[in-house]
Amino acid sequence: MSKKLKYTVFGSGSWATAIVKMLCENQEKVGWYMRSVYTKEHLLKEQHNPTYLSSVEFNLEQLHISNDINEMVTYADVLIFVIPSAFIGDELKKLNVALKGKFVVSAVKGIIPETGLLLGEHFHENYNVPFENIGVIAGPCHAEEVALERLSYLTISCADPIKAQAVADALASDYIKTKISDDIIGTEYAVMLKNIYAIAAGIAHGLGYGDNFQSVLMSNAIREMNRFIKKRHKMKRNINNSAYLGDLLVTGYSVFSRNRMFGNMIGKGYTVKSAQMEMSMVAEGYYATKSAFLLNEKKEKQTKTPIIDAVYAILYNGENAKKVFKKLTDALD
Repeated sequence: MSKKLKYTVFGSGSWATAIVKMLCENQEKVGWYMRSVYTKEHLLKEQHNPTYLSSVEFNLEQLHISNDINEMVTYADVLIFVIPSAFIGDELKKLNVALKGKFVVSAVKGIIPETGLLLGEHFHENYNVPFENIGVIAGPCHAEEVALERLSYLTISCADPIKAQAVADALASDYIKTKISDDIIGTEYAVMLKNIYAIAAGIAHGLGYGDNFQSVLMSNAIREMNRFIKKRHKMKRNINNSAYLGDLLVTGYSVFSRNRMFGNMIGKGYTVKSAQMEMSMVAEGYYATKSAFLLNEKKEKQTKTPIIDAVYAILYNGENAKKVFKKLTDALD
């Protein structure tokens, strides 16, 4: 990884915009794939994303923007995917160039619904990308605080520490501190699961539960996360590290958390459809809930997940949130 690497970010949401901003602190040129022609044209004219983090102004000379996914894959060495998990499958169908030699990084906070695979697993199984060429970006880090240049932290995971460090260095700045990890599967699952628990926290808030219950909920959530991850990938990890516990806490408590906001609306009585229509951003936890629940239904993988089960019952079975959470309060300790 000694040569100067080229980076492309795929996606145009808030987290994608934040990652482009981070890369622009260190890179002469950053590739940016945008599906929307309108978003691309607006950014080229006004120097900011029209929909997300519009306060961030970009130097257009630093950006190579295209609506052609194959052009942008060919352009870069490191491909950072930030397209929501519910839509990335359709975008990847447009690929007709090989990924050989590319370093693929997931900043997607969910599982591919069509396959039930983590993004890294999806690339490995369907595009023959070796695991040493797959990485994951984890928080705790909200896009909105990146836009404000508030101190934030990232963990970059990869089986190859040299590649992980290269990406960590590319993202680091005065306001972004980075570290690396070899727990690629664990951190990618953690990134997915924390959104489910943030929805649970939001539902609790919407129902009128206070801080005391929220603390018990988060305490149980980190233990549930640990059980879930260990069942799928057993290795030595400290679940209290920032990539797991830290990311869970910021997503569960922050006013910037779209998943907490979504859950709060559900707790206040919104239907799933009405809550989704009112939000301008995708709540990844909605899709992650179904994926995690179905993964856990496999008998050989099953573990105790009362919080995931409760959120699934509310979002997908249409059960009464108040009644479900009353039962959940008795299941927590």
